[in-house]
Amino acid sequence: MSAVLALLVAVISALYAVRARRRSNLPTRAVIVSPRRSAVSDADGVRSVQAADFTLDADDLDRLWNSTNLERLGRTYWRFLTRVTLGLIRVVYAENERRVVLLFRPLTLLRFDTPDYVMEADHGAVSWRIKDGLLVAKAGRGSGFLAVDVRRRPSGDDGKAMLHIEVEVANFYPSIAAGFSLPVYSVTQSFIHVLVTHAFLRSLATLHLYESKVGRFASDSVPMPNEVSDGGVSAAEPAAPDAPGITAGQASSRHP
Repeated sequence: MSAVLALLVAVISALYAVRARRRSNLPTRAVIVSPRRSAVSDADGVRSVQAADFTLDADDLDRLWNSTNLERLGRTYWRFLTRVTLGLIRVVYAENERRVVLLFRPLTLLRFDTPDYVMEADHGAVSWRIKDGLLVAKAGRGSGFLAVDVRRRPSGDDGKAMLHIEVEVANFYPSIAAGFSLPVYSVTQSFIHVLVTHAFLRSLATLHLYESKVGRFASDSVPMPNEVSDGGVSAAEPAAPDAPGITAGQASSRHP
């Protein structure tokens, strides 16, 4: 496992250097604004937040601000993982789950529920609850989640708009920390996660989002005040206790 982690770091570092030389021609620029300690741990597990601000033309943001592109943003994240690891890590789609695998399906690093969506006037989020996987401690199965959270800021007089994007992992119980120690987790899996996520955020400066494999909102082209989760629960309605959908109120508490 340590050899694989070292290889991933080397690949990511090389790709980052190439991308850095291309940034001057991008339509916008990602400014990383992650907290100084972007990964913290407590009794509720590990919480890791990486964030970036983007300044772009207000017209471009208006064009992008719809549920179709929120779904594509989730797809772009998964596709980036495969690209940045040169295919070592793949995402396998199934009707009721998503698997992040190392080369082959039996080596499932992480298994997620299908995504839930929130789409509001100035806020959007896509999240996946973490089921289990080789990287998840037994005691933490079904506890954590991964979310990509997007917030738009008011446009200025210069016609520019600000977009804030966060990638958050919370309530996560890593198997490396359980089997070894939290410091070991911090210098291996956590370090790679932060590196990859910052590279992903910077890659969004192209404003290019990949087509969703599922296409749940493929026909949507206008902004929506609220969205419906994959679990079939309206963002404007309270979810049943065992429903997989996330309501708008829940999203505000789970994704600060």
